[in-house]
Amino acid sequence: MNAARITGIVLIVLGLAGFFTGGFSFTKDSTKAEIGPLKLQVQEKQAVNVPQWLSIGAMVLGAVVLVAGFRKP
Repeated sequence: MNAARITGIVLIVLGLAGFFTGGFSFTKDSTKAEIGPLKLQVQEKQAVNVPQWLSIGAMVLGAVVLVAGFRKP
C-alpha cells in the first residue's frame, strides 16, 4: 500500500468516527490555589463537538484520495 491509500483509509475512518460519535470529552486537571503545602486542584470536564459537515467532508476527501491512490500515473 502506498501513502495515498493509507491516508484515504485514515480519513474515512476518522470521518466515520466523528460522524457517529459527534465529538469527544476529556478531563483537565488544573491547580486553582497553592497555599504552602496545601494545593487545591479542580478537575474540569471539557467537550469538543465535531460538526457533521466536517465528518462528511473528511469521508469524501478520504474517498477521493483513496481512488486517486489506485490510479496509475
